[in-house]
Amino acid sequence: MFYREAGDFKVSYVDDSQTFPIKFDRYRYYVVLAVAFGIIPFIINDYWANALLLPFLIYAIAAIGLNILVGYCGQVSLGTGGFMAVGAYACYKLMTAFPDVSMFIHVILAGGITAIVGVLFGLPSLRIKGFYLAVATLAAQFFLVWLFNRVPWFYNYSASGQINAPERDVFGIIITGPNAPAWATYVFCLIFLTLCAVVARNLTRGTTGRTWMAIRDMDIAAEIIGVNPLKAKLTAFAVSSFFVGISGALFFAVYLGAVEVGEVFGIQKSFLVLFMIIIGGLGSIFGSFAGAAFLVLLPVVLKVVGADWMGWPTDIVAHLQLVIVGALIILFLILEPHGLAQLWRVAKEKLRLWPFPH
Repeated sequence: MFYREAGDFKVSYVDDSQTFPIKFDRYRYYVVLAVAFGIIPFIINDYWANALLLPFLIYAIAAIGLNILVGYCGQVSLGTGGFMAVGAYACYKLMTAFPDVSMFIHVILAGGITAIVGVLFGLPSLRIKGFYLAVATLAAQFFLVWLFNRVPWFYNYSASGQINAPERDVFGIIITGPNAPAWATYVFCLIFLTLCAVVARNLTRGTTGRTWMAIRDMDIAAEIIGVNPLKAKLTAFAVSSFFVGISGALFFAVYLGAVEVGEVFGIQKSFLVLFMIIIGGLGSIFGSFAGAAFLVLLPVVLKVVGADWMGWPTDIVAHLQLVIVGALIILFLILEPHGLAQLWRVAKEKLRLWPFPH
C-alpha cells in the first residue's frame, strides 16, 4: 500500500537501467536532495554543522570509498586513516603552493594524488588477499602517518608539526578558515558527497562494478571467464582511494581547519570508517550513508541522553559508546551481515505487501 510498483512499466532498456528505475524511489530521492540543498542551508547553525552534518557528509564519502574496495571488490583494507591523511596533506600543499586555484580543484587533485598512492599500496593485492592484505594495508597506515610526521616538507617546516588550512573562498564565499559560514561549508561538502554518490552508484551498476563483484565472489573463476584481476583490483584501489582522499581533504580544510596527523588520522580513524560500512552494509551505497549517519549520530545522542539528561560522567558515556558499537558489530556480523541496508530492503518488501499477508 505504501510502496507500490503497480503500473510502473518500462518500455526500453534505458528506462529499466536507470539508477532509480522505480518512480517512487526517484521522487523520494528528489525530495531528499531538495531538502538538503534548498532548506537545510537556510536553517543550519554552527552546532548542527560541526556536530552532525559536516562529519556525516565527510564520513559518508569515506565510507563509500571503503565500501567500493571492501564491499564490492572484497579487498580488505585497514589503511583508510592513512589515505585520508594523504588527501589532507595533498590539499594543504596545493592550497599553500597555488593560492589562486579554486578549492574545488584542490580537493579533486588531492583525491587524484591519493588514488595514485592507493594504487601503489594496492599492488600487494595481486599476490595476497584476506588477512595478509589487511596486514599490508595496516602497514601502509602506520607508514603514511610516520612519513607525514617525520618529513618536515609535508607540513611546510612548521615548528609544531601541525598543518593549518589558509582561508579560501569559492565565488567570493569563504569556504575554509574560522570565518567560513556554516551553510557554505555544508553546501561545499554536500556537493562533493552528491557527486561521489552518483559516480559510485553508476560505477557499481556497470561493467566495472560487475568485475569488482566477480573478483569478490571468486577471483579464480572470474579470471577464467575473462576478468582481468590486475585491472579490477587496481581500479578498485584507485577509485576507493580517490573518494577517501576527497574526504580527508574536506575533513582537514573545511571541517577541522587544523590537524596533526598522528592524532586525527590514526588507526582509530581506519577502524571507525570500517565499522561504518559493517554496520551500514557491505556492498551497498545506501549502507555507506546509513553507517555514517548512525556512528555520527550515536555519540551525540549518548551525550544528550547520558550526560545531559541522566547526569552520567562523560568518560562513562564515551565507554558506553564503544560498548554499543562493539555489540552492534557482533550482532550484525552474526544475525544480519548485510547491515542496515538489508534491514531497509526487508522493510520495503513488507511495505509492498502491507496490509496483506505474505
